[in-house]
Amino acid sequence: MGNMSVLYFVVQFAGYAFLLVSLLLLGIFAAYCLYVHYIHLKFDHIPGPPRDSFLLGHAPALDKAVKGYKVIHDKFLKWTETYGPVYRVNVLHRVMLVVSCADAVKEYLMSPKYPKDPYTYDLLFNLFGKRFLGKGLVTDADDDHWYKQRRIMDPAFSRMFLKGMVGVFNEKAECLMEKLEEKAESQSPVGMHFMFNCVTLDVIAKVAFGMDLNLLDDSETPFPHAISTCLKGVAQYIRNPYTMYMPWHWKFVKEVRNSAELLRKTGKECIENRKRIIKNGEEVPDDILTQILKSAEQEGDYDDEVMLDNFITFFIAGQETTANQLSFTVMELTKQPEIIKKLRFEVDDVIGSKREINYEDIGKLTYLSQVLKESLRLYPPAPGTARWIPKDTVIEGVQIPGGIAAIFSTYVMGRMEKCFKDPLKFDPGRFHPDAPKPYYCYFPFALGHRSCLGQTFSQMEAKVVMAKLLQRFELKLVPGQTFEIMDTGSLRPRDGVVCTVKCRVADCKGNT
Repeated sequence: MGNMSVLYFVVQFAGYAFLLVSLLLLGIFAAYCLYVHYIHLKFDHIPGPPRDSFLLGHAPALDKAVKGYKVIHDKFLKWTETYGPVYRVNVLHRVMLVVSCADAVKEYLMSPKYPKDPYTYDLLFNLFGKRFLGKGLVTDADDDHWYKQRRIMDPAFSRMFLKGMVGVFNEKAECLMEKLEEKAESQSPVGMHFMFNCVTLDVIAKVAFGMDLNLLDDSETPFPHAISTCLKGVAQYIRNPYTMYMPWHWKFVKEVRNSAELLRKTGKECIENRKRIIKNGEEVPDDILTQILKSAEQEGDYDDEVMLDNFITFFIAGQETTANQLSFTVMELTKQPEIIKKLRFEVDDVIGSKREINYEDIGKLTYLSQVLKESLRLYPPAPGTARWIPKDTVIEGVQIPGGIAAIFSTYVMGRMEKCFKDPLKFDPGRFHPDAPKPYYCYFPFALGHRSCLGQTFSQMEAKVVMAKLLQRFELKLVPGQTFEIMDTGSLRPRDGVVCTVKCRVADCKGNT
C-alpha cells in the first residue's frame, strides 16, 4: 500500500513537473514571439519582399534560392529590381539590409566607422566546432585588432616584395603549360577549373610558405580536396549553423571538421618549423611567412593562433578566388573571338615568344587588365561584403534604425543597368584607362581600409597565367558545358570549364 502511495506521488510530481516545464517553454516561446513582433515594428517601414512566415521571415525563400549551390545574389538582384536600392531581409529575429547605391557603398565601405558585421564573420571563427578562420584578416571584426594584423602583413604584400615573386609565378605557370601541351598532344579534354586550382595552390604554397606541393605532377596531397570540402562546409554552415546537430548531415560535418583540422595542423607545423629555423640562425626562404614573422617580432607579441588563422585564410582566399577568376575568364573568352584576337595581339606584342614574363611586362598588358576586371564585374568570386551600422541613419531617404547589418554586393551592382550600361554584355572597354570610372559600383576586392590585402598578388598571378595561356593555346568548351555559376562560399563555374586544347604553334614551344 505504501509503495502504491509513493508511486502515485511520483506520477503526480512528474505530471506537475511536465506541466511546469511546458508552461516555462511556452512562456519563453511567447516572449520570443513578442520580441520578433517588436523587431517587425522597428524595421517594417523599410521596403522589402513579403515574409514567408511570421517567425521564419524570408528564410524559406532564401533556402530555395540557394538549393543546389545556386547563387543567392541572383535573388538579391531580383529583389533589388523590385524593391529598390535599400530593402530588408528577415530571418527569425534578425534583420539585414541589402544596399545597392553608390553613395552608400562609399559611406559604409570607405569609412572605418563601420566595422564588418560581427554576426556574419563570427560564424567563420569556427566551422562545425573546429576553429577555422578565427580572427584572421578576413573575419576580424575588431578594427583595432585587425589594424595591428594588417600592419604586420603589409610589407609581405607590397609591390616591391611581390616583384621578386614573379619568378615563382612563371615557374608554376610553366608547369601548367606543360600539362596543357600533353593534353593537346593526346587530344584529351581538360577541366580548366581543376588545373587552375592546382597552379594557384602551388603558387600560394610556394610564395607564402615555401612549400612545394607540385599538384600538377599528380601529387597525392589532400590539400585541394580539404579546401574544397571546407568551402562547401562554409556555405552550409552560414546558411544553417545547426546542421551539425542533424544526424543525416553528420558524415558531411565530420569530413568538413577533418579537413579544417588537416589545414590547421599543417599550418601549425609549418609555422613552428620556420620559427625554429629562424631561432637557430639557419637560412630561411624569402617568402611571405618569413616576412610576417620578422614584422611580428618588430611589433612585439603576436598570437600564434591568429597567425594560424591567417595561414588558413591565405591558403583558401589566395588560391580559390584567383582560380575561379581565371576559370570564369576562360569560360567567357570561349565565346568572345574578337576579344581573344585583341588579347593575342597584345600578348604577342609585349611578350613575343619568350617564356619568362618579367615585372615590367605585366604592367604593359593593359588590355588583359581590362578583360580581367570585366571578368570580375560579371563573375566576382567574392560577391559581397557586410558592414555593421551601429547608429540611426538615412540611406536613399529611408530611415534606418541603428544595430543592423548591411550587405553590399558587387555581383548585384555589376549587373544593374543604372551602374553599367547593357550589364550582361562582356565589354572590357568599360575599364579602358580613358573610360568613366565605375566609382563605388565595382568592388570585387571590397574598398577602403578593409579592402583585400592580396589583390595585387592575385592580379599579377592571373596576368602571368593568362598571358602564357593566350600565347600558346586555343581553348574550346566541350559540348554540354554550361555557363552556370555555382556558389560554394565563393562563386565558381558550375561545370568546371572542361575544354579541348589546341596549340597555337606546331609544338607549343614556339616552333612554327
